[in-house]
Amino acid sequence: MPPSSPRRLSLQQIVESRRRAAFVGREAELAVFRTNFTLPPEDPRHRFVFHVRGNAGVGKTSLLREWRQAAEEFGALTAAADESADSVPDVLAAFAAQFAEQGRPLKALDRLLTNHRRALHEAAGRLAADNESAGPSPGALAAAQAGLLAAGAIPVVGALAGGIDPAVVARGAGGLRAVFGGRARQLEEARLLAEPVQVLTPVFVAELDRVADAVPWVALFLDTYERTAPQLDRWLADLLTPGRYGELPANLVLTLAGQRRLDPAHWGDRGRLVADVPLRPFTEEEARQLLHERGVVAEPVVREVLRLSGGLPVLVSTLAANPGAAGEANATAVERFLAGESDPARRAAALACALPRRFDEDLVAVAVPQDGPHTVPGLYDWLHELPFVAEPYSGRSRYHAVVRAPMLRLQRTGSPQRWKAAHDRLAEAFAARRDAAAEGIDPERLWAEQPWRRAALDVLYHRLCARPRTALPEALRAGIEILAQRPSRARHWARTLVDAGEDADNAVLREWGRDLLAAITDHGPRPTAALGLLLTRAELTDRDRAAALVARAWDRFRAGELEAALSDHGRAIAVDPRSERAHQGRAVILRSLGRYEEALADLDRAEEIAPAWAWAVRERGETYRRMGRLEEALTVLDRAHALDPSDAVPLGSRGLVRHVLGRPEEALDDFDRAIALWPEYAWALVRRSRVRTVLGDPVGALADLDRAEELNPGRAGTEGERGEVYRATGRYEEAVACYDRALALDPDYAWAHGSRAAALESLGRIPEARADLDRALELDPGYAWARERRARLGPGGGPSTSGPPAGAPPTDGPSASTPSPGVPSAD
Repeated sequence: MPPSSPRRLSLQQIVESRRRAAFVGREAELAVFRTNFTLPPEDPRHRFVFHVRGNAGVGKTSLLREWRQAAEEFGALTAAADESADSVPDVLAAFAAQFAEQGRPLKALDRLLTNHRRALHEAAGRLAADNESAGPSPGALAAAQAGLLAAGAIPVVGALAGGIDPAVVARGAGGLRAVFGGRARQLEEARLLAEPVQVLTPVFVAELDRVADAVPWVALFLDTYERTAPQLDRWLADLLTPGRYGELPANLVLTLAGQRRLDPAHWGDRGRLVADVPLRPFTEEEARQLLHERGVVAEPVVREVLRLSGGLPVLVSTLAANPGAAGEANATAVERFLAGESDPARRAAALACALPRRFDEDLVAVAVPQDGPHTVPGLYDWLHELPFVAEPYSGRSRYHAVVRAPMLRLQRTGSPQRWKAAHDRLAEAFAARRDAAAEGIDPERLWAEQPWRRAALDVLYHRLCARPRTALPEALRAGIEILAQRPSRARHWARTLVDAGEDADNAVLREWGRDLLAAITDHGPRPTAALGLLLTRAELTDRDRAAALVARAWDRFRAGELEAALSDHGRAIAVDPRSERAHQGRAVILRSLGRYEEALADLDRAEEIAPAWAWAVRERGETYRRMGRLEEALTVLDRAHALDPSDAVPLGSRGLVRHVLGRPEEALDDFDRAIALWPEYAWALVRRSRVRTVLGDPVGALADLDRAEELNPGRAGTEGERGEVYRATGRYEEAVACYDRALALDPDYAWAHGSRAAALESLGRIPEARADLDRALELDPGYAWARERRARLGPGGGPSTSGPPAGAPPTDGPSASTPSPGVPSAD
C-alpha cells in the first residue's frame, strides 16, 4: 500500500509559519513565559497571570501569538479573545468554541450559553410586548433593582454585560423574591437572564477543571485588554478570588495584553499572582537584528529606519519590508512604505484597504474595485503577508492602528473626493449586509440582533467618515433607537462615533462619542443619562426629540418612576403632537394607574394618527378587558389580530376574554394559536392551563404549567395556578403544597392566600382557612370573594366543598383588583 501523501497546509498555516519565522527579539519575554511552564504550580516562582502592557505598535499582539504557540508546545489547551468579545458571555463563548475545535468541548457551558442567547432573544420579544403593559408595582421594581445591585448583577462600571434591564427581571419573574426564591433548579434558571456572570462562571470553572485534568496546561489569552477591562476587570479579579466561583485548576495560566497598568482597585491584592511584563520599543540591537534578518544591511538605510520607526516593532517590520532610500528626512513611515512598493496598484490597494475598520475578502473587493485601475491579483492573500495586517480572533482582519491611522490621514488629506467616494462605497456594501440581516426580524428588535447591529454601525461609521456634519443626525437618531431597544449594547454605537471622529479628524464627532461613551459607561444598563445628553445638546428634529423622550419614559416606567415617565410622554406629545408612540405609551402608564378614560383618550389619538398600527388597537382591547368591558374588548382584539396576524398577544388577550365570557373552547383555540406563533409565550401557557382545567384536561393543564415554569422559573403565579389544577380535581393536600410554595415566593400574594383558604376549608382545616382569608383581606381590602367567604365561615362556620371556581374568575383572578399572575401583555 503506497504511503499516504502528507496533508496539504492551508494558506493561513503558511502565512502563520512565515510570521513566526520572521519573529525576532523579545527573547527575554519569551524566556520568562516558557520558563513558567517548567515550574510546577506549587513553586513560588510560578505565575498564574501574565500582563503584557505597552503603547500601540509595541508588539503585544505578536508576542501573545508567540506565547500561545509556546504554550501549545508545552501541551497546553489554549483559547484567545480580543475586544470583539466585550462581555463575559461573549468571552466564554469564544473560549468554548476554541476548546471544541481542539477536541475539548465544554458541553455544560455550551448548553447554558445557548439557553442564555435564547433567553435574551425571548426577553427582547417580551420587552416589545411589555412596553405597553402595566408591569409590576414601583415597589417591586425598586426592590428588584436594589437587590440586583446588592447581588452584583449590575457592575459598578459598565453595562449589564450580556444581561437585561433589572426592571425587566422584576417584570418577568415577579420581583426579586421570585428570581431568587424557589428550588435550586429554578434559582439557576431565573438568574441566567438577571445575572449571567454569576450563573455562567461557576459552570465555566467546573468545566475548566474537568478538561484541565486531561491536559498538562490550560492557557487563556485576552488581547486589547484596554478596550474590555471595564467589562471584564472585576470578573477576572473575582475569578481568582478563592471560593467566589469555585476552585480554578492549578495548571491554568491567564495572559492579558493592554496598553495600561492593571487597575489596582481590582488587582492590588492579587499582585503576587501576576507577572507584569512591560513592553518597550525594540532596542537598537533588536531592531538591527530584525533588519538583518530581512536583508536590510546598508548602514544609511538602517539608520533611517531606526529614526523613522522609533523602535516600534510594527513599523520596523513594515519599513524592513520596504526600506526605501535614505536621506528623505520628512518622509513618514507610511509614505516610506508606499514609496518602497514599486507596484502602484499595490500601493493604492494597501491604502484603500485601510479604510474599513475590519475587512474580509468581499470588503476588499469593495474598497479596491477589481474592475478599476488598481486591480491586484491575489490581493486578499497578499495583504495577509504584510506585517501590520492581523487576523484577530473574531475572524475579520484589520490593520494595526499605528499604521492604519497615518494611512487614513494620508488619504483624507491627499484626496478628499476619493476619501468620500470610497467611504460611500463601503457604506453601501455594509447597508446591503444590514438589509440582508434584517430579513425575518421584527423591526422593533433589530438592534438586539448582533449581525444586523454590527453592519448598521459600520454603515454609520463610513457615512460619518465621508460626511461628518450631514451624517451626524442619522447617527444620533440611531443612538435613540439602540438606547430604546438594546441599551446594554449602546457603547458600541458611542465607540463608532469616537472612531469616526478620530479617523475623519472631526472634533464634533470625537466630543459626542466620548461624552456618550462616558454617560453609558457610568450609568450601567439604564439609558437615561445618554438620552438626557441627546435631549439637551443635540439638534434633533421634533420627531427625533419625541422618540428620545418616549425611550426615556419607558426606561423610567420600568424603574417605577411613573410620574417622571408621564412627564416625558407629555413632553414628547408637546414636541410632536403626532407621535403615536408617545400617546400609546402615556396610555399604558395611565392604565396602570387605573385612569382608564384618560388612557382611552390617548389611544383614540394614537389610532387617529396611525389607524393601521396594531399595537395601539391591541392596547385598546387590553384596556377594555381590564375595565371589564369584555364584549367591546372582544371586538377590538378581533381588529388587532386582523391588523397583525403574526402578533400572539391579541390572541392571548382574546382567549382570556372568551374564557371569562364562558366560551372555553374558543378560548382554547385562541391560546393554541397564540402559543403556535410564540412558543415561549409563558403568560398564554398559564392561561391555557386554566382553560384545560375547565375542559377536564388536568394533564394538559399541568404540562402547560411545567413549560411555563421552564420559561419563567420561580414565579409565584405559576405555583398558584398549579394549586388551582390540583384543587379543581380534589387533590387538596397537593394544592395546599403548591400555594405554600407560591407564598414562599411572594408572601403578599393575596390571591394565593384566598385559594389556599378554599383548599384548607375543603380539608376541614377551618381555623387555618380563616387566617388565610384574614391575611388576604389585609393585603387587599377590596378582595370581594375573600370578604364574602370570610363572613360565611364566621367564628363557627363549617367546611364546604364549594369555593372560588377553578381557573379564571371574573377578570384575571379571584378578584378584579387582585389579578392572578400577570396580564396578557405583561409576559
